[in-house]
Amino acid sequence: MQRIILKSKIHRITVTDKDINYEGSIEIDSDILKQADIYEGELVQVVNLNTGDRFETYTIKGKPGSRICALNGGAARKGEIGDILLVISYCLVDSNKLPTHKPVILLMDKGNEVKGKK
Repeated sequence: MQRIILKSKIHRITVTDKDINYEGSIEIDSDILKQADIYEGELVQVVNLNTGDRFETYTIKGKPGSRICALNGGAARKGEIGDILLVISYCLVDSNKLPTHKPVILLMDKGNEVKGKK
């Protein structure tokens, strides 16, 4: 049997930009995506801690070192600049591999710098 399990989480990243006219998705600094083991185009669940909204979208790589977290297209209606988000990805894991599965969790500071990794 396989189960859907947490793979990666970017905990408390701050929205820095938004563009309703962009083609869509969430743009995140490519350095942060790499550390979180999230690929460009990967499905993510986004939780806005300021509003309680949850939505799904896909990721776009932002400029490395920019610390960008931009809500684009329809996702721009789900938050404001300064809102705090959780960005979560999941994977399928065989039940027999669950004891050794370890998700990547990045803990972010207010400047979108990684302050810790679990």
